[in-house]
Amino acid sequence: MKQVVAGLFLTSTLFALVSIPDTGQDQCFDNDGKISCPKKGVPFYGQDANYVTAQPSYKDNGDGTVTDLVTGLMWTKEVDDTKLSLQEAYLKAKRTHTGGYDDWRVPTIKELYSLIDFRGYTGFTNDNASRSKVPSNSIPYINTDYFDFKYGRQNERFMDAQWLSSTKYVSATMHDMETLFGVNFADGRIKGYGYEKIGTDSVRKKFYVRYVRGTSEYGKNVFTDNGDGTLTDESTGLMWTMQDSAKAMNWKEALRYAQNLKYAGYNDWRLPNAKELQYIVDYTRSPDTTDSPAISPLFKLTPIVNEAGQKDYGYYWTSTTHLDGPKKYTQAAYVSFGRAIGKMRGRVMDVHGAGAQRSDPKEGTATFHGPQGDAIRSKNYVLCVRGGVYKTFSGSHTPEKDRYPYLLNIQKNNDKQETHMQRGFSPREERGPQNEKNRFISRLDKDGDGRVSRREFDGPPDGFEHFDRNKDGYIDKTEAPFGPPRTLRK
Repeated sequence: MKQVVAGLFLTSTLFALVSIPDTGQDQCFDNDGKISCPKKGVPFYGQDANYVTAQPSYKDNGDGTVTDLVTGLMWTKEVDDTKLSLQEAYLKAKRTHTGGYDDWRVPTIKELYSLIDFRGYTGFTNDNASRSKVPSNSIPYINTDYFDFKYGRQNERFMDAQWLSSTKYVSATMHDMETLFGVNFADGRIKGYGYEKIGTDSVRKKFYVRYVRGTSEYGKNVFTDNGDGTLTDESTGLMWTMQDSAKAMNWKEALRYAQNLKYAGYNDWRLPNAKELQYIVDYTRSPDTTDSPAISPLFKLTPIVNEAGQKDYGYYWTSTTHLDGPKKYTQAAYVSFGRAIGKMRGRVMDVHGAGAQRSDPKEGTATFHGPQGDAIRSKNYVLCVRGGVYKTFSGSHTPEKDRYPYLLNIQKNNDKQETHMQRGFSPREERGPQNEKNRFISRLDKDGDGRVSRREFDGPPDGFEHFDRNKDGYIDKTEAPFGPPRTLRK
């Protein structure tokens, strides 16, 4: 068997055209919470943070532009208050001369997704009806030390922070909607957004826009069939299994499957991270237009029957945990090579398009959930990857000073917008019972979700039971005591 030497593997493709930036995720998780990054052979080994690839790196050029030092792409730093349609964005790109350049363009979905940072957190508030207010513990899925960012505007949900790409879905969503793919940097997903009702101009969705310039090679796959059941993407040097796992499995099983795979003479396969897997989507293909998954026909993916009874193709796990909502650690990102199914007003349909990146519970049962009724499957398929330049990691990461969470450099664009402080904590306030409660939460809330879990609580066990009055496994600000609990004596 061919093996990784000293935890480092250098691809045999010496002239790869592009590097895919790592996701930024530097912590490890099981199905319920944070863990020390496991060693090989231990459950949950092989997840995102176990493999350190090309770390995101940027340069602020001081002229309103930011250069991605991994991809070589240059980006506009600022973001306008005004959201634009695709046509409006094309026109503005032609008029934009930021940094003295006149060749700005609307990015493709792969270019735009290269900026996503999976240390983001959608945030959580107990007031679920208040969808307009930015939760104090939310963190954008983009490095705001370099890029300006805005949540949703007035009269929108805070998570309406969709950024526009130039990539159109080759099929339609919601049965008859022309659809554009975008990245939501507030909730960490790629979705196809119904943009215009086919046959009319009555509906045109508008997005935030960030412009790009530079190489046009990023996102263009060049697959070579190696004749042994593997494919090499010459654009990145990554090698892929041509066939998938042939059966769906939960996330823990998917990690184990990839780590135990011995195939084509190699035993260093891994579950791809979210950016690696999204990079091989073929956005010119879909079940409805090419009768195929949204991937090169060189791959042999397993057909399924979806929730609407249609022939379709599955969701595919990534090694990346997706931090979302009150159950912060329980979901992992997947890429849908088939229709991104949802159920709205009792109708099951393609709501976000083949090529979407959403997330599923790492374990659970099939159901529908969310505003678009996303089809929750929890058991998904696996494609494995190997190669590239990486090092393996286990143990606990030591955070770098001033690295993360970022100091969010958003400006208030309406009354509901909040500027987040380091670690999502609010500024120190005057003393009082409520602020004593806030101090209790901020002192113990290690994961920044605005609550104290049983794992985070450092007082006596019966103290946790006493404060957790609604018995939901958390102490929130309404239940917190006036002042910190006593630490257990050893």
